Amino acid sequence: METLNTPQERATLFCVEEFNGMNMLDASYRHRRFPRHVHDTFCVGVIETGAQRFWRSGGDHVAPSGDIILVNADEVHTGCSEVAGGWSYRAIYPHPDLFARLSAGSEPGPVPWFPDAVLHDPLLSAQLRLVFSLLPEQGNSLLKESLLLTSFSWLVMRYSRTRVVPPDLADACRAVLPVQELMASCPEKNWSLQQLADVACLSPWHFLRQFKKSIGMTPHAWLVQARLQKAQARLKQGETIAQVSSLCGFSDQSHFTRHFKNSMGVTPGEYVQVLKRGRRG
Repeated sequence: METLNTPQERATLFCVEEFNGMNMLDASYRHRRFPRHVHDTFCVGVIETGAQRFWRSGGDHVAPSGDIILVNADEVHTGCSEVAGGWSYRAIYPHPDLFARLSAGSEPGPVPWFPDAVLHDPLLSAQLRLVFSLLPEQGNSLLKESLLLTSFSWLVMRYSRTRVVPPDLADACRAVLPVQELMASCPEKNWSLQQLADVACLSPWHFLRQFKKSIGMTPHAWLVQARLQKAQARLKQGETIAQVSSLCGFSDQSHFTRHFKNSMGVTPGEYVQVLKRGRRG
């Protein structure tokens, strides 16, 4: 656990070992504005006080106190306060594999997709709050796992849908998917726009438009997110922040720290402290 405190901003990150180091964030913000970013995990949270405004799935959404926020894995989103007093929330970031474990068969099930960014479900909200209160505690592994998987089953059964992609967006996705895969395979590389456009077989300008239409952010912004995902993996392996900053393509450590905090809500140093506490626990 690691806490960041300023007069009006607070963020505490937990690493839940029962779920392969799944992250949980307990935060309160007033002025913080999260730019467009993406996680390779889902985000499932409950607004405790105030109200949050965020962009997801091509539109703005507002979640008041008591409502549930949902962001699909690899979905671009933002975050800021909707009210003058800010907002506080608790959220967990489960990997898609955790949802796949809900399948009744021996093989992993499909990864769900949630079309709704905000849910008003008081009963599920109350159960998630109970889960959030238990996850940071030592012990009670069976209870924690049972409650969390029950909550996920509830989410999937009631709110998961088959994703329908409009034909024009599907065409854009097909054009940029090889580019995403290429950048993800080597995010530290200094890619040029022409190199990426050539992979998509598009002109640079057309490629820029198709990429943003499909993904919701520019190629450079998405590349930064791919670098951050690689950085998290390397930090978990015990590499130093300086090493990770250099190996993942960031121009310097301050550049790395700024982007990491904009995505995770905490600095790389605070994240490393959480990992160390988890290993000792």
